[in-house]
Amino acid sequence: MATQHDLPTRSMTQGTGGSDDDAIPSEDTSEVTRLFNERLTAWKHAVSYLEDYIHATEKMQHAHGKEYEKVLKTVSHPLKEGHHFDQSVGGIAGMFDNIRSNTQGISNSHYETAKVLKGSVLPIFERLHSEIKNKTKELIKGAGKGSKAVDKARNATQKHIELLGQHTATYDSAGGRLTASDDPYILRRNAMHHLHKQVLEENNNRQDFLSVQNSFAQFEAHIVSTIQTGMGHFSQAVSSQQDQTRTMYGDMASTTQRISPDFEWNGFLKRNGNVLIDPSAPARDVSNISFPNMDHPSTQPLIAGSLEKKSKLRGYNTFYYVVTPAKFLHEFKTDDDVREPSPETSLFLPDCSIGALDGQKFNVKGKDVSGGKLSAKFGLSHELVFKAHTLQDAQRWYDVIRASAGQTTMEVPDSSAPSSPVADRKSGAFESEAGSSTAAGSQGYGAGQGDGGLDDKAGSRGQGGESGERYGGSYAAPGSGVERQPGQY
Repeated sequence: MATQHDLPTRSMTQGTGGSDDDAIPSEDTSEVTRLFNERLTAWKHAVSYLEDYIHATEKMQHAHGKEYEKVLKTVSHPLKEGHHFDQSVGGIAGMFDNIRSNTQGISNSHYETAKVLKGSVLPIFERLHSEIKNKTKELIKGAGKGSKAVDKARNATQKHIELLGQHTATYDSAGGRLTASDDPYILRRNAMHHLHKQVLEENNNRQDFLSVQNSFAQFEAHIVSTIQTGMGHFSQAVSSQQDQTRTMYGDMASTTQRISPDFEWNGFLKRNGNVLIDPSAPARDVSNISFPNMDHPSTQPLIAGSLEKKSKLRGYNTFYYVVTPAKFLHEFKTDDDVREPSPETSLFLPDCSIGALDGQKFNVKGKDVSGGKLSAKFGLSHELVFKAHTLQDAQRWYDVIRASAGQTTMEVPDSSAPSSPVADRKSGAFESEAGSSTAAGSQGYGAGQGDGGLDDKAGSRGQGGESGERYGGSYAAPGSGVERQPGQY
């Protein structure tokens, strides 16, 4: 009697639970490889950032070197008017030499730092970058290859398990009529054979991943250590450059501070002693100075001294008069040629007439040719009445003026007022060329008052009583026949 069998069923060829008891695990063997590959890529990018940073710093240092060369050009030329500065050490010229030297040193330090960064620091990170890339290739070729072998073995096992399931179902339905190669027993043996190979590949791959995982810890420690080494060299190079710059700037400042405040001035005095003023030398004195024609005979007065001139309103005023060899009678306010180099009034005696001597008085008629504003405006003749301090002075003045005058008359000075066109116009009685003193007297002027002609320019000099005290007499040049009295001009 035939045995009753249950309906044939096909077992699931791959579990969905993903446990280690499944013949074909659900895990992706390439997932670990991708994770490690992604981590290596992260490290590679981190190192690449550092490479870019070092490279940019190197370019910056090189650019700074060029910029400092531009700074150096501002002081590279010799100082203008450099001969004014002492060229020895310790002065302004030495300070500029120090600035040039240190600025060139700063520029060179930037160039040297750029070379160190490019030649020593940057290669550290470049080599580390290459190691990471090689590690990535090693991961792909090693662990990646094992993953592919595991996947291949799993596919083979899966194929035989499915074939076993197919023929076990056929066996149940056909009553056991199968070929020898389709015998489920044989198929099971083949499935077990491939399963053994699969597990072997999985275990080998697992061991490879464990080795890679353990080596990654060491490799990352190497990466960190290399980065630390590179950054240490970078910091040392940059810090050294900064220390050199600080030192050189400090040297500039200290060299400047060591300059003595009077160093340049003392050197300037020493170099230009023949030009500068000697403070110990005495001041110049006019009395010790001479110039060409200073003592020429034409510059020596025939007579010089004080005379009283009759004024219109205030009687007689005292002025300083000189008769020159050029036959001029000059009137000055004082005898000080520093304060008053030009005369107030000048008469050219050959064009003038002199009256008779009346005691201490005499008069002179003529035009003012001094070139003053009044003389240029009116150009009129004036009669000037003079009074000497003594009879002897009067005789001396009279003799000298008469020798140069163009005409001598017997007119005597009027006791009231001198004849002048200005006074005549004011009185309304303009008379003859000789002049009349009656018109001036009719105006009510008292004795000792009258019009002094151009003496108004000189202003009031006080009453006649003070005239002798101011000037103290006359001075006559040699050959004039008039001698100078003691205490006189």
